[in-house]
Amino acid sequence: MAEEQAEVSNNASAALGHSVIPIVNKLQDIFAQLGSQSTIELPQVAVVGSQSSGKSSVLEALVGRDFLPRGNDICTRRPLVLQLVQRKRKADGTDEEWGEFLHLPGKRFFDFNEIRKEIQAETEREAGGNKGVTDKKIRLKIFSPNVLDITLVDLPGLTKVPVGDQPSDIEARIRTMIMSYIKHQSCLILAVTPANSDLANSDALQMAGMADPDGFRTIGVITKLDIMDRGTDARNFLLGKVIPLRLGYVGVVNRSQEDVLLNRSIKDALVAEEKFFRGRPVYSDLADRCGIPQLAKKLNQILVQHIKTILPGLKSRISAALVSVAKEHASYGEITESKAGQGALLLNILSKYSEAFSSMVEGKNEELSTSELSGGARIHYIFQNIFVKSLEVCGVHLNVIDMDRDFLVLTL
Repeated sequence: MAEEQAEVSNNASAALGHSVIPIVNKLQDIFAQLGSQSTIELPQVAVVGSQSSGKSSVLEALVGRDFLPRGNDICTRRPLVLQLVQRKRKADGTDEEWGEFLHLPGKRFFDFNEIRKEIQAETEREAGGNKGVTDKKIRLKIFSPNVLDITLVDLPGLTKVPVGDQPSDIEARIRTMIMSYIKHQSCLILAVTPANSDLANSDALQMAGMADPDGFRTIGVITKLDIMDRGTDARNFLLGKVIPLRLGYVGVVNRSQEDVLLNRSIKDALVAEEKFFRGRPVYSDLADRCGIPQLAKKLNQILVQHIKTILPGLKSRISAALVSVAKEHASYGEITESKAGQGALLLNILSKYSEAFSSMVEGKNEELSTSELSGGARIHYIFQNIFVKSLEVCGVHLNVIDMDRDFLVLTL
């Protein structure tokens, strides 16, 4: 009976995931076109980890295809917003998979090597060709029957030593970029740490702890379990006995750089991962915390639950924004198709702007702050105090005799 209830719950969660995650993805596409004008943060999963922690291997394994730039140096130099969209298999049972970039609307990439090349080219267009980093996003959708609906943001790996044309404060810049994502309550944090390093010194867990001190939004991923020192294992890590996380940990086995160079497929790597866990009795009772398939399932379920939790507040914020925009739109006047009508509408908007500007300078605007100087009073304060004192420091004595919105009289 319990198993049947669990199956029903899983099916309901999957159905909900198919309905709510695509809606959030669509909102992300719309907000991306608004750029910095959008102030509404949407649910997503930010992938955080140090350079060479195995982030790229985890993401490729979740997709089941090679598509990310790889190498020994820093590879992720722009945030990559990756939307995984599950689609049904074709009637003949074959899989059709492709990717689409938001900056190339209507173009489908069926060759995943071409996706990698486009990521590299788009990265170099914004960040240059010599290891520079930028916070401008690349947005990629991958449609496949072999993925679960998840939205991930692959962020640049934490690094300490500048290379190429990176600035000397590259570590601080990357930390600031990462924090700008994970500080929001709408963002889940996928903290990736290699098993052959000290978990207590994990950069990813350290940053996650700063943004999410209560651990409600952080999922731990322990990579490279197969290269731990002989006689050691990650059991205590996965059980949360070293650094507890409310959402727990998942352990995975990555493809090595040699596997990538030898073109070892991800499918073969997943088979080898399953064999690794089956052959280690220490992990036998941790099946729900081991392997890429479990990680994908866990991420999908947690993201769906997270969306359910914040959806009411998100709906309220969007509704309030719509009302505000509709009110502003109505204030511009009725939209017309004729050029004469459009000219009159534009003149009306410019007149209202001029009136609002004059009211602000004269101190008549209803929205003026009561807690600080605004408009003309602020301008007067700057000239009378800040500007004058700055000149006096330079040995120039200046008096502000009179000022209004039309002219300023100064004497030396």
